[in-house]
Amino acid sequence: MNPIGALFPVPSPTDSSAAANVLTPARGWPLGPEAEQMAPSNSTAAASPIRVFLLIENRLLRESLVRLFRNRPDLLVVGQSGHPGATARRVLDPQCDVLVIDSLEARRFPASIALERGDQTSFRVVVIAMDSNEEQFLAAVRYGVTGYLLQDASASDVVAAVRSVFRGEAVCPPQLCSTLFRSFAQTAREMPVQSATPRPNLTLRQQQLVALVAKGLTNKEIASHLNLSEFTVRNHIHRILKQVDAINRSEAVEAIRAHGYLISP
Repeated sequence: MNPIGALFPVPSPTDSSAAANVLTPARGWPLGPEAEQMAPSNSTAAASPIRVFLLIENRLLRESLVRLFRNRPDLLVVGQSGHPGATARRVLDPQCDVLVIDSLEARRFPASIALERGDQTSFRVVVIAMDSNEEQFLAAVRYGVTGYLLQDASASDVVAAVRSVFRGEAVCPPQLCSTLFRSFAQTAREMPVQSATPRPNLTLRQQQLVALVAKGLTNKEIASHLNLSEFTVRNHIHRILKQVDAINRSEAVEAIRAHGYLISP
């Protein structure tokens, strides 16, 4: 874990973008209990503040965040815990909007909490103080995390992330965005192609005809091979083209193969 002073410089009340102070133990803030329901100290400052629950094992980091959020009239810390085994009930009973965590333990993610609780969760999750590990990032995304901040995040980054995920947006470091895109593209490539047209119901004779088309035979050669008239062969091919929505014979053969028919080249 990075030192708190490096992670969360505190902007002054009149300048929300500048890091004017640094949170350090030397300021002598009182340390609260390991798990505490927070008094709504800023509830009167905003009509509907964003309710935040802090599930942070690092006590100094957790109490630094409490101090940081209390200085924001639109943020309300409704609870905090440093216990790694905090239950879903402890997190959900305060009806938080955003859960801030500093660990990638699976039981802290929305899907796991919903499973433990037995219902759907409506809160968002922001993970802070993370390494730029691509596998960890993708695992967090799969578990439902919508905010992901690295160890060098500033106080304004954390506040902005909480506000963004509350609005339904996603937050991640620029260097990890490409990881997400690559992962999605790879998943799309590995998924079986779903054809827009239904599987054609080819008769045995039509399958034989398509196999001969795949070999490059002409209509006349196919007619001779199957003991059919050339007119009948043309009609079969016309119907097959319509069934698979193809514009020519080779496209029809590929479409029929894609639907699972075993057509030898």
